[in-house]
Amino acid sequence: MTVKSPNWKNLRLSRGSVDQVDKAPNLDDDLINAKWICDKVKNSDIYAQNLYAAICNQIWQKQDIWAVLKDITWCCSWRYASGIIADMREDGDYMDWYCSGIGNAEVGYGLTGADGDGYISEGRVSEEILSDLLRLGWVPIDDPDDVDGI
Repeated sequence: MTVKSPNWKNLRLSRGSVDQVDKAPNLDDDLINAKWICDKVKNSDIYAQNLYAAICNQIWQKQDIWAVLKDITWCCSWRYASGIIADMREDGDYMDWYCSGIGNAEVGYGLTGADGDGYISEGRVSEEILSDLLRLGWVPIDDPDDVDGI
């Protein structure tokens, strides 16, 4: 009789998988792996832009005990955030979303002059996006170095 050794990479522990024990929480991974959020991003330009705006210029923290105790946070640049949105949409590239919160209804938004009715500024978090990211277990954290409190 042959005894098979366990596949350690797929072994699940009560606190998570073996390959996640030393891995810092990553909002990028959680977004890409949340099919329901990817579907929203693919089906709505406004949702996609609002998610982009929420994840750039904003510090996020996964609400699990280790991340909170160790004060592990996640943030990214405007360019990286726009690349996440393009990857989630499986269409275009980061330039489609980069700076999309800058502009106005008369001249258009971002670098492409998009019709941005419903678009918001980078670093702002809409109620819908906040609700969805809370559902994933992420909360925005105030930046202690932000002297304006914005």
